[in-house]
Amino acid sequence: MTSPANSSSLQNVVTGAAAAASSPAVKKLPRRFRDLLALDDFERHARRRLPDMIYQYVAGGVETGRGIAGNFEAYQQYTFIPRMFRDVSGRDQRTTLFGYTYQHPFGVAPLGGASFVAYQADIALAKAAREMNVPMILSASSLVKLEDVHAANPDAWFQAYLAGDQPRIDRLVDRVAAAGYQTLVVTGDTPMLGNREHNTRSGFSMPIKITPKVAFQSAMNPRWLLGTVAQTFLRHGAPHFENTDAERGPPMMSSKVRNTQARDKLNWKNVEAIRKKWSGNLVIKGLMSPEDAFIARDLGADAVILSNHGGRQLDHTVPPLHTLPEIAANKGQMKVIIDSGIRRGTDVMKAMALGADFVFLGRPFLYGAVVGGQAGVEHAMHILRDEIDRDLALIGVKTPAGLDSSYLRKRSDY
Repeated sequence: MTSPANSSSLQNVVTGAAAAASSPAVKKLPRRFRDLLALDDFERHARRRLPDMIYQYVAGGVETGRGIAGNFEAYQQYTFIPRMFRDVSGRDQRTTLFGYTYQHPFGVAPLGGASFVAYQADIALAKAAREMNVPMILSASSLVKLEDVHAANPDAWFQAYLAGDQPRIDRLVDRVAAAGYQTLVVTGDTPMLGNREHNTRSGFSMPIKITPKVAFQSAMNPRWLLGTVAQTFLRHGAPHFENTDAERGPPMMSSKVRNTQARDKLNWKNVEAIRKKWSGNLVIKGLMSPEDAFIARDLGADAVILSNHGGRQLDHTVPPLHTLPEIAANKGQMKVIIDSGIRRGTDVMKAMALGADFVFLGRPFLYGAVVGGQAGVEHAMHILRDEIDRDLALIGVKTPAGLDSSYLRKRSDY
């Protein structure tokens, strides 16, 4: 039987919940976003809006899928030891990279082909990042000119897939510099594309081939067909690979394949030459081994991004979280950033407690663009921002920089 005191408490909870539901903050949230409470929710909603081939292109890993699964499992291996009776008022997420202070310790990872998944997604991602004051990395495999993305967000970074051909590299670096980019990201984990069997099974190919399966899936998803594909062709013409080289690449849907030759020749000598030529911030992405991270450090990289490409290249790769502590302990002046597998504020906290200076996420923000364009991306960022704020308070620190490994225990240790 419920006591009067408990009944009163229950009434207070009900009254408070009703008040919260009718508050201006909740009413302001568009109805279509009210079921989006966590980043995983964006994938569920986006999947209903996309043909299976497009969804599988974004969500899939390679071969057995162990690379992508391992990324998520790595974060589950750590638990928190929160500290109590600490004044955690005035919490502050601001984080500084390369002399610039970002409002939050997360950014948007490069997303190849994003604007074929959601209409002008690269622009939506860039504008959302600018609004939230977080970094956004434009992929070389984007379908929007790097100059147009820089115009939408002058603080955007550019990520290059490079061949081991120094003249080609130099021409692209000159183009990126002329556009006004201050941060260049060089990716090392794509000497060739991974074995993405899910693309073959779902009907996705590059270039896109209009097979009966592709035509059927497209017709059954009119919001994507009309809202993304048709709008792109009507307003911007046939989408091209705009930024893989200094010169414009081929149309995405032509029989001419984009130039990916000689990527298997890319080596540290090319990185050294880029460092000498590029006067801005140089970030090396796709590293997993401490040895590679320290080579990048010694060549003068300003940062490395520890990443296994979201499990999309080599299967059964080590989750970057597992090599993070060793790399962070010997980073010198270099910044250590991490992506792959981050979906919660608690994941961000774990990475930073293990030594990361910053984190990047990709798929959830692209799903946000599918669901709601720029507003959808910002809503995803708001969710992650609020989770981080809550987590800081509950762990017992005021800033992400206040975290260290003493706040964690590995499950295998107890």
